[in-house]
Amino acid sequence: MADLFSSDPQPAAQPGRPLADRLRPSALAEVVGQEHLTGEDGALTRMIRSGSLGSMIFWGPPGTGKTTVARLLAGETGLAFEQISAIFSGVADLKKVFDTARMRRSNGRQTLLFVDEIHRFNRAQQDSFLPVMEDGTVILVGATTENPSFELNAALLSRARVLTFRSLEPESIERLLERAEKLEGKDLPLNDEARAVLVRMADGDGRASLTLAEEVWRAARPGEIFDAEGLQRVVQRRAPIYDKGQDGHYNLISALHKSVRGSDPDAALYYLARMFDAGEDPLFIGRRLVRMAVEDIGLADPQAVVIANAAKDAYDFLGSPEGELALAHACVYLATAPKSNGVYVAFKAAMRKAKEHGSLRPPAHILNAPTKLMKEEGYGSGYRYDHDEPDAFSGQDYFPEALGRQKFYDPPDRGFEREIRKRLDWWAKLRRERHQR
Repeated sequence: MADLFSSDPQPAAQPGRPLADRLRPSALAEVVGQEHLTGEDGALTRMIRSGSLGSMIFWGPPGTGKTTVARLLAGETGLAFEQISAIFSGVADLKKVFDTARMRRSNGRQTLLFVDEIHRFNRAQQDSFLPVMEDGTVILVGATTENPSFELNAALLSRARVLTFRSLEPESIERLLERAEKLEGKDLPLNDEARAVLVRMADGDGRASLTLAEEVWRAARPGEIFDAEGLQRVVQRRAPIYDKGQDGHYNLISALHKSVRGSDPDAALYYLARMFDAGEDPLFIGRRLVRMAVEDIGLADPQAVVIANAAKDAYDFLGSPEGELALAHACVYLATAPKSNGVYVAFKAAMRKAKEHGSLRPPAHILNAPTKLMKEEGYGSGYRYDHDEPDAFSGQDYFPEALGRQKFYDPPDRGFEREIRKRLDWWAKLRRERHQR
C-alpha cells in the first residue's frame, strides 16, 4: 500500500510549517494509501462522479488522512468547509455553526461540516446534527478512531455512511520518508537498521513518521549517522514489540482470551502486561474483556460484564497509566469468575432456528388486538396474564404452533446459573402439571 500523502511534494516553502503539513496533497486524486476510497473505483470517487455527496463517518486510526480527505472533498465539490472538534466544542459552538450553514445555504451554497473526534459528543449533542443533516443544511463528515457501532447514536449512523481508513503499511511509511527526503533535499541520517526501526515506531501513522523524521534531522550533528540504539535515544521512543496488524497482535489477544477462559489469572495478567508493553490500544483490550465477559462467563456471574464495561470506561476516563490498573482488575475478576457459555450457545442455536423458520407467525393468543377486526380474527384470544396466575406463571406455550416448544438455553450447574437452572426446572415442573389438567 502506498502512503496517504501527495505523490508530488510541494516546494519547500514556509519552512516553519510542520513537514506533515507541507506534504499534504492539494487534490483528492493525489491521495494514495486509501485507494479503496480515493482510487479510480473508490467509494469517494464514485460519489463525486455522481454529483451527490452524502453524510459520512470516517473511521480509522490517527495519521491516515481523515481530515485531509474531508477538506479535499469540500474543495472538489464546491462546498464550503467548516471544521470543529468535539473535544473543544459545545452546544453554543454547534448552534453557531448551524446558523452560519443555514445562512450560507439561503445564498445557494451548501456546507461540508467536518467534526473531528465526533464520538466525544454525548448522545444529545449527536442528536442535534439530525435536523441539519435531514434538511440538507450540512453534509456531515465525522471522524473517529473508535468503532462507530459502539460510540455513535443509531439515528446518526442510519443517516451516514461509514467509510474505513486503513493504517499505512511499512512500505507506505518508507515511501513517505523518501518523499520527505526529496522535499527537504537531504537524506535521513539513519543506517538501514535504524530506518527500519523508525518505520516500526510510526506504527501505521503517516503523520507520526514525519514528526519522527523531523526530530531526527533536528538531533543529528553534521555527518552523524544514527544506528537503531542511537535513534531510540534521540527520539525517546521505543519501537512496538509487534505490528498490530500482524501475527503478534492476534497471538497475544488469543493467549489473553484463552487464559481468562481457562481461569488462570496469572497467565492472563502476563499476557495483558505484554500487550500494554507492546503499545496495544488499551481501549481495544477493554472491548475484548467485555467480549470475554459475555462469551465465556455470561450469566454464571452477571456482574462480569458490568465490571468489564466499567473498567473500559474507567480507562477512557483516567487514561494511561492509571487506567491500565482498572483493566487489570477486570482481567483478574474475569479469570477467577465461574465460566459459562450457556447463553452464547443458546443464542447461536436460536439464530439458526430463526433463519430456518423466520416466517412462522407467533401463536394468536400472544398477539395484541388493537382493532375490532383483529379481535374477530382471534388475536389475543385465550391469553392468560401471568401475574394473575398462581406463582405468577401461566405455563402457556409461546412458540409458533408449527414449530413446537424448543430448548436452546441449558444453564450449567455453576455460579449464578445454578439458581437460574433451579427456576427453569421449577417452571418446567409447573408447565407439565398445568398442561395435564
